[in-house]
Amino acid sequence: MAESVFTELVRRAGRAGEFVIDSAATSTEEIGNPPHHGTIAKLREVGIPVVAHRARQVRRAEYGDWDHIVYMDDENARALYRIFGKDPDGKISRLLDWTDRPGDVADPWYTGNFDATYRDVLAGCTAMLETGENPRSLSRWEKIHAHECDKGTTPLPHPGLALDRLDLQLYPFGAGVAQNIRKGPGRI
Repeated sequence: MAESVFTELVRRAGRAGEFVIDSAATSTEEIGNPPHHGTIAKLREVGIPVVAHRARQVRRAEYGDWDHIVYMDDENARALYRIFGKDPDGKISRLLDWTDRPGDVADPWYTGNFDATYRDVLAGCTAMLETGENPRSLSRWEKIHAHECDKGTTPLPHPGLALDRLDLQLYPFGAGVAQNIRKGPGRI
């Protein structure tokens, strides 16, 4: 959900040329699966195009590719630390920590409430795009690696990413999905 929401916010802001978006799961549970049907229904209801993607698992070697790692809930955080080991560069933050109401994004996997999840994801993605700063007060966005909030909602790998683009990796609940966005010139 967060990948599609952020992609659409970037497009509406006229900044699509500044971003490349990609995702990866923190577990193997949903590898190869498309977005959850509840996510697709909610995004269609609110007029946000669903980004075509399939889940893949994030790899430890990817840590160095991102300037920030943004997750949805504590389960995602634990999974990321299992995969990456440490966070020596202070890259890891929670999506709603970008907003004025920090906390976990509502998890539709357990509640079935895609409305609450959408509200949280929209708030977090909007805050990231508007502020352009990490909740840890970094001076600018370079690369972001954030966690998405839907099980099994990962895009197909991007064929190539420029080093001067903004990277965002979003990990969802449970299986955890990552979304990568890079700022700068180049393809999306």
